[in-house]
Amino acid sequence: MNREYFWLSDEQFGLLEPHLPTDTRGKPRVDDRRVISGIIHVVKSGGRWVDAPSVYGPRKTLYNRFQRWSAKGVWSAIFHALANAGGPPA
Repeated sequence: MNREYFWLSDEQFGLLEPHLPTDTRGKPRVDDRRVISGIIHVVKSGGRWVDAPSVYGPRKTLYNRFQRWSAKGVWSAIFHALANAGGPPA
């Protein structure tokens, strides 16, 4: 793996996966792990969505997923669940 990119480990994604929305309609979502890794990369780097590396998929997908899940409270629910799980982040 290239060190300039952020990728969730199996363990990290395993902690997130139970908290992801399952109420999707229509087309199946693209790879959650790839998209979430891309979102984290953009947020950590302080970059713009348009500058997200293409290895994470379409930049519009990253932005849309971040915005939709923010509006639905998904990110807050994930952060609260992980914080309540105790211990340092993996």
